[in-house]
Amino acid sequence: MTTDQCLTISTIFLTLTLFIWGKLRYDIVALIALFSCAIFGLIPIHSVFSGFGHPATITVVLVLMLSHGLTKSGAVDRIASIIDVFSDHPSLHITILTLIAAFISMFMNNVGALALLMPIAIQSTIKSGRSPSTVLMSLSFGSILGGMGTLIGTPPNMIIALYREKLTGTPFSMFDFTPVGGSVALVGIFFMTIIGWRLVQSRKTNAGQNLFEIDSYLFEVKVQKDSKFHDISIKDLEEILATQDTSLISLVHKKEHYTTPPKRHILTNNDMLVLKGAQENIDKLICQYKLVLLTADSSRKEILHASDTVVMEFVLAPGSPAEALTVEQVKFKKKYGINLLAVSREGKSHRQRLKEFTLKAGDVLLLQGHQDIIEEAIRKLGCLPLAERGAHFKKQKYALLSLTIFIMSIIVSTTGLIPIQISLGCAVILMVLFNIIPAREMYDNIAWPIVILLGAMIPVGNALENTGTTHIIANGLLSIAGDLPIPVILTVVLVVTMTLSDILNNVTTAILMAPISATIAKSAGVSPDPFLMAVAIGASCAFLTPIGHQNNALVMGPGGYKFSDYWRVGLPLEIIIVIVSIPLILKIWPL
Repeated sequence: MTTDQCLTISTIFLTLTLFIWGKLRYDIVALIALFSCAIFGLIPIHSVFSGFGHPATITVVLVLMLSHGLTKSGAVDRIASIIDVFSDHPSLHITILTLIAAFISMFMNNVGALALLMPIAIQSTIKSGRSPSTVLMSLSFGSILGGMGTLIGTPPNMIIALYREKLTGTPFSMFDFTPVGGSVALVGIFFMTIIGWRLVQSRKTNAGQNLFEIDSYLFEVKVQKDSKFHDISIKDLEEILATQDTSLISLVHKKEHYTTPPKRHILTNNDMLVLKGAQENIDKLICQYKLVLLTADSSRKEILHASDTVVMEFVLAPGSPAEALTVEQVKFKKKYGINLLAVSREGKSHRQRLKEFTLKAGDVLLLQGHQDIIEEAIRKLGCLPLAERGAHFKKQKYALLSLTIFIMSIIVSTTGLIPIQISLGCAVILMVLFNIIPAREMYDNIAWPIVILLGAMIPVGNALENTGTTHIIANGLLSIAGDLPIPVILTVVLVVTMTLSDILNNVTTAILMAPISATIAKSAGVSPDPFLMAVAIGASCAFLTPIGHQNNALVMGPGGYKFSDYWRVGLPLEIIIVIVSIPLILKIWPL
């Protein structure tokens, strides 16, 4: 084993360790791997940033832009609108939801598909008297399964397609993944809708229900002439409240509502304050500062739901700038102009002492603020709504136009007239020119950590090949396999890929396993196609953990799921996928 091969294996081992450790975000880990390879001379200096111009990276960026355009225009809303009709029939309701999620995910980013359908799923499930936990895992798994069916359905497929071009000169085309990926998706959906959802423990969650019972921690008080709050500024008031572990949510002064009261405002007689805190702290404040507690629920609701104010639940997405920070560090009010009222994690509400509470992906946040400000804030924070958004979020008149642009780009690329990257790029430009995607929002919905991950790991994957490390790993696997039949070795490749995908990002899994699987095929003297297809399927099978795929993390909070819920449902699903996919791969992509 050469020095370069030892360094490559050490770098890959360290990278995998950091990915599994999870304390550093995956794009940071990828950059560490990239620069380590560059420093050790495993990647030529002129190729260090080649991954950022790689067709797979560009395609992912364009698909994310188009997903935003299709969602914003309301192009897929009419498909989703049929769901309510079936909400009273659990199995049928879950089937329709999961099928729609899978179908949409074939042509748009699967996180976008989940973001579109999750509010509808939660509201329709609650209306029927069931917990959202009965449907959200099926919805997440369905959106992941659907991505297997096309080239643009999931980033691993794009990586595998372009790696095949590197090997054979011809990439996998748009629907080459459909016979195997589509069939596996249908079988997986059938399992989820008949058996899978029943394996999830039904839990009551706060998602979409009664605003976290706000009456138990929000209190309306009135300032009077003899109150010690009379004639003090909002700034001084907030300093006093901070010592009592209480916070100011909003103010009504002479019938004017203030979600973010001016710091210089001086409190006067009959000013009404909505305070957030524990009952005992509020009682202490009332006695100490001579305030009047107002018990009329209608008054409180009037302040919280003023014409220009909204109170909504949102789920914190993976990669959010607020992830892994405490509430105090995020500075919801100071930086974003909104109030954080409560947080729910795994179905349990957290309302008190939130300053030290560390946020995680999948947490449900109850936010309150001005309608325009909160929309901008959640975009910057990377949050997804858990309630159906109003028409002001969409431009319904552009729905047909955006859909037409997207379909034409798919048709043009499928016929081979122009590459998929060019056709999708033209579609993005058209959506911007028609203002379906405002120019100012053009790059807002790109998941930059994923882009960085791709751009950094592609050269690292090339280093595996260029140093001959893939041959060492492949020969090691073949020596362990001995004289086992090729279908068994193919099964081992699929299972190893699935296992890695459950603990690593699916992009990283595809980048690492594609060259290894192709080298195994070459050493065995068979076509690389079935092995590459096995990697494509395995990389998209992240069903055992909430960390394997963004969608699993997104539904964890709203569904009130625990870590064990995923493997309870995901393990039999992955076993079924192995049993179904190996014969399909060998039939459609013979050795």
